[in-house]
Amino acid sequence: MEKSQFLLSLLMFVLSLLVSFKGVSVLAHSVIGDQPLSKIAIHRATLALRDSASIKASPLVLGLKGEDTERVVVEFVNDKPSNDDWIGVFSPAKFNGSICYLENHPKDQAPHICTAPIKYQYANSSNSNYVKTGKASLRFQLINQRADFSFALFEGGLSNPQLVAVSNSISFVNPKAPLYPRLAQGKFWNEMTITWTSGYNIDEAVPFVAWGRKGHNRIRSPAGTLTFHRNSMCGSPARTVGWRDPGFIHTSFLKDLWPNAVYTYRIGHQLSNGSYIWSKTYSFRSSPYPGEDSLQRVVIFGDMGKAERDGSNEYNNYQPGSLNTTDQLIKDIKNIDIVFHIGDITYANGYISQWDQFTAQVEPIASTVPYMIASGNHERDWPGTGSFYDTMDSGGECGVLAETMFYVPAENRAKFWYSTDYGMFHFCIADSEHDWREGSEQYRFIEHCLASADRQKQPWLIFAAHRVLGYSSDKYYGLEGSFEEPMGRESLQRLWQKYKVDIAFYGHVHNYERSCPIYQNKCVNSQKNYYSGIVNGTIHVVVGGGGAHLSEFSSVNTSWSLYKDYDWGFVKMTAFNRSSLLFEYKKSRDGKIYDSFTISRDYRDVLACVHDSCEATTLAS
Repeated sequence: MEKSQFLLSLLMFVLSLLVSFKGVSVLAHSVIGDQPLSKIAIHRATLALRDSASIKASPLVLGLKGEDTERVVVEFVNDKPSNDDWIGVFSPAKFNGSICYLENHPKDQAPHICTAPIKYQYANSSNSNYVKTGKASLRFQLINQRADFSFALFEGGLSNPQLVAVSNSISFVNPKAPLYPRLAQGKFWNEMTITWTSGYNIDEAVPFVAWGRKGHNRIRSPAGTLTFHRNSMCGSPARTVGWRDPGFIHTSFLKDLWPNAVYTYRIGHQLSNGSYIWSKTYSFRSSPYPGEDSLQRVVIFGDMGKAERDGSNEYNNYQPGSLNTTDQLIKDIKNIDIVFHIGDITYANGYISQWDQFTAQVEPIASTVPYMIASGNHERDWPGTGSFYDTMDSGGECGVLAETMFYVPAENRAKFWYSTDYGMFHFCIADSEHDWREGSEQYRFIEHCLASADRQKQPWLIFAAHRVLGYSSDKYYGLEGSFEEPMGRESLQRLWQKYKVDIAFYGHVHNYERSCPIYQNKCVNSQKNYYSGIVNGTIHVVVGGGGAHLSEFSSVNTSWSLYKDYDWGFVKMTAFNRSSLLFEYKKSRDGKIYDSFTISRDYRDVLACVHDSCEATTLAS
């Protein structure tokens, strides 16, 4: 008994050390093995090809009717079936060892296969009799990803894979087609950016967007083209088994938009022979004029990640809420004006093919409303790269994928902090993977962003960051005792109070929690669901339940916590006018409202002095 008590005490001591600064991310919310593809020891694969095993895929050509996603049937036969047999989807179709990139000395690794599949399923997923018959078929959903595909049958499970059969190759009609547009606010309120992915470099085709107000003639705006290479990655797996050519990422800037107007657009590429490649036609509504008194609806969440609709890559029930969140937003897209995904975007963790999968998943949303992102630990963190946290959470991406695949109106996209306006809202988006403490470059940005809000025109001032820089009853924050990211709010709470930030949002912790209006650890307003007049403090909201595995709450009952939910969900804010804001928390499983509050106030309430919010005054006249 004494020995057990000693071991328990020792364990708690180790936990407390791990939850210290530069360690909380690893223990609390970052498990390197969370990426399903990382479970495959592909570098250990051996060749065991035999004529008695076979696999074939059909149809041979995809997208004959213009589809950019299609289901394929994979049939296979194995004379030595086992429950741990699995089928991997590879793209490009040729994946032999001749294209290996050896990060270390060649003697350290000499694999036969050196690229991870883009997805996989166990051979018995759809047929429990597979082990008896040695025959089965699977259906995979593929998206157009700029290359052909093949399918491989493996024995030996994920940890000791043995390749026994390889299929024929299949391909989309035009693998290079422009796809998956994602909108984002530009650096000015009347500017919209459109980013998309294609297989066309600028020496093959000229990218542009044809666009115009609905019912009017379209004009053409040119697009810039970016890409990155293996040596842009900071480590493995992004540099090794997770590497996949990202194609080319194009961004066009649509300027001088009329406020609150509907525009239609098509993405185009003019080939060197004069012909054109076109996307589908999409539409969006431009941003209201700053301060415009109209109905404005904002959705915000973090940590969604991607999931496969065909059931592929299932591991430990990982990211089960991702598709539910996506589908609820698609269902309600006509009642959404702008989306903020505040970090931990794809959880690709260095498996680059997954970024295409994610942009395809959110295309119905991101092609219709601005899809604004923030930087999270799974996008940025890598040792020795200037990240504030010395962890390996990005899988070697070190921010390159997020900075390139999505546009944000930052002055320097490698420093992922920015401000943006939407009607009556002013947003200050911080980058918690860079230093935010007083005296830092980001701290100066945050103060300038908050101070620049014209509260008469934009009364709703919102702060957001990926990590919890405010308050959270997360289990591991509770072990530390401060219920925040180490050093999280110490520098920032004075700014939130001085500039009267209404709501501060965070992800990173995978649940939902709302605090009272709070300042310096104390509730400064006793109201819970209706705030009128002077609020006195900032409401802090954790909304990290976008789809990744859920985070447990601390057993400590924090006095400032008004509502907790161990489930997947998102927040929707509706500004009816300058005086009335509705806040709603909805579960992803059913889209119903489970927590809400309203704020009702006049401009004079925003101007009123509360503790530490105004400069000292005198009675002198």
